[in-house]
Amino acid sequence: MTGEQGFSLPIQVVEAGGISTWLVEDQSVPVVSVAWSWAGGAALDPAGQEGVAALAASLLTEGAGSLRAVEFGDALRDQAISLNFSADRDSFEGGFRALTTALPEAVRLARLAMQEPRLDADAVERVRARSIAAARRALETPRGQAVRAFWANAYPEHSAGRPSGGTAESLAALPVEALRAALARQIHHEGLLVTASGAITAAELRGLLPALFGGLPSGAPQAIAPLPAFRGFGQQVLPVASPQSAVIFGQDGLASSDPDWEAAQVVLRILAGGGFSSRLMQSVREQRGLSYGIGAGLDLLFRHGVVIGSVATENARVAETLAVTREEWARMAAEGPSETELADAVAFLTGSMPLQFTDSRRIAETLLMLRQNGRPTDWLSGRPARLRALTRERLVQVAARMLTPDGLSVVVAGQPAGL
Repeated sequence: MTGEQGFSLPIQVVEAGGISTWLVEDQSVPVVSVAWSWAGGAALDPAGQEGVAALAASLLTEGAGSLRAVEFGDALRDQAISLNFSADRDSFEGGFRALTTALPEAVRLARLAMQEPRLDADAVERVRARSIAAARRALETPRGQAVRAFWANAYPEHSAGRPSGGTAESLAALPVEALRAALARQIHHEGLLVTASGAITAAELRGLLPALFGGLPSGAPQAIAPLPAFRGFGQQVLPVASPQSAVIFGQDGLASSDPDWEAAQVVLRILAGGGFSSRLMQSVREQRGLSYGIGAGLDLLFRHGVVIGSVATENARVAETLAVTREEWARMAAEGPSETELADAVAFLTGSMPLQFTDSRRIAETLLMLRQNGRPTDWLSGRPARLRALTRERLVQVAARMLTPDGLSVVVAGQPAGL
């Protein structure tokens, strides 16, 4: 909801069965969304088994209990239930959206998927083939190769440097036993973060939680290795036969708990994330016509933000594009934004907030992200006031602290001239 004091969501904390849940109740539409996660995901993949968590997550809706894949899918479709599981770089997530009349069936199927996944041979091979094809497609473009190399160079000794979805080779070599072991490592009763939104009361949610999560194995997933320091690696060129080069550039950012987190977001929006209004778009596209688009922002992993950006341009113009990018990086680091840029960025960020919460699924997923990053329940309601309180002087300090133009790490995939 919005009002004179800004934006807020009425978050209730609901506890049942040893699980604490954040709830935003909204009875306007008879739909309920529930989202949950554990820390882990690809961070728990053993070396040589990259992608095992992601593949196992994809298989949870491919049959469970007595229901084979087709029967399980039919049960979901018959009541218009959307049920999904996924594994990211640092988390393993699940969630469903269902009409209130289908809520008991959604709970039953989600619980069955977590507790009794079948992993039938035909389903495993079908989903494996799809995942292998996706892994190969990711490397078919210069951009895909540049992204892969950027993370591998930045975190060479950590899971963050490996592709969370795996490689064609690692996926092909995974036995079914490895998939079952991945689920056993991940799915436990403890360590759960749960959120819900929609046409469900706190009392109804208290009854739902034991039905959904009761019976899961006790204990919690093993702790994941903390993210090491970002390893600056200078500039790397990957020879790729292409008329254009794809460029991925970035540097270390800030922890999500850093008091300058929101100020850093404003700085980056003005520099590189504000569409046609950003300084990089003005300098690279509007003034020089070097590229159709360029942008950068904070990529959040392991509760830490990494500044990462991208641009594509003709091979002959890569060097100029990088020079202009570094110039704008240095100008922002030295001068910070103008008062007008600050006012425009804050107006956009505060004005666009309600648009992020237009349905129960987006609300539940946003609440889950807040919990994953250790935010308090009043973090959203206080955000407009915090943004409006930012001064140019503070952003000048934050820009100088965060941006290191001489420390940008760059991967160029293509045939760039002069590099």
